[in-house]
Amino acid sequence: MIQKQVGLRIKEIRLAKHLSQEECSFNVEIDRTYWSSVECGKRNISIINLYKICGFFGMSLKEFFDSDIFAGE
Repeated sequence: MIQKQVGLRIKEIRLAKHLSQEECSFNVEIDRTYWSSVECGKRNISIINLYKICGFFGMSLKEFFDSDIFAGE
């Protein structure tokens, strides 16, 4: 469940910023297919990679998890 929620949150932020998976994965230095798998909830993401993604999006981990997507967890 959390795996899917994290993926949905990454996708939500990426789309709100009008960025492609390719742009994001290039800037964060993560393989695009890995990025896609994370967004789909098929792969676990390390806390280090999540931290790098949050940095790229200009937010803290606290801000990342402060979303209705994680409500009830």
